[in-house]
Amino acid sequence: MRNHAIVLACLASAASLALVGCDVRKTQEGNVDMPKYEVSKTKDGDVTLPKYEVTPPKVDVTTTEKDVKVPEVHVDSHESTITVPKIEVTPGKDRVAEDKKDETVATKK
Repeated sequence: MRNHAIVLACLASAASLALVGCDVRKTQEGNVDMPKYEVSKTKDGDVTLPKYEVTPPKVDVTTTEKDVKVPEVHVDSHESTITVPKIEVTPGKDRVAEDKKDETVATKK
C-alpha cells in the first residue's frame, strides 16, 4: 500500500513539473476591433450595498491522552523486482531545440 502512495506521489510531481516546463510562443499576431456604442443616461440611480456583520465560529484544537489497544504486528520482508513507472520530462524549450535539430538532420539526407 505504501508503494502505491509513493508511486502516486511521484506521478503527481512529474505531472506538475511537466506543466511548469511548458514553452509558450506566440505564433500569430492578434487583432481586436471593438464595436463603438453611444450611451445616454435616462434616469439617476442609487446603489447602496448591504452591510453584513459576520461572527465566525470559535474553534479550539487540543490534544488529550487516551488508552487504546494497539496490535503488535511482525512483518517479514524480502527483496523483489517490480516494474515501476519511469518518467522523463523534457521542457518545451528543449523539445523545440530537439525538433529543429531533427529537421536539420532530415534535410541533409
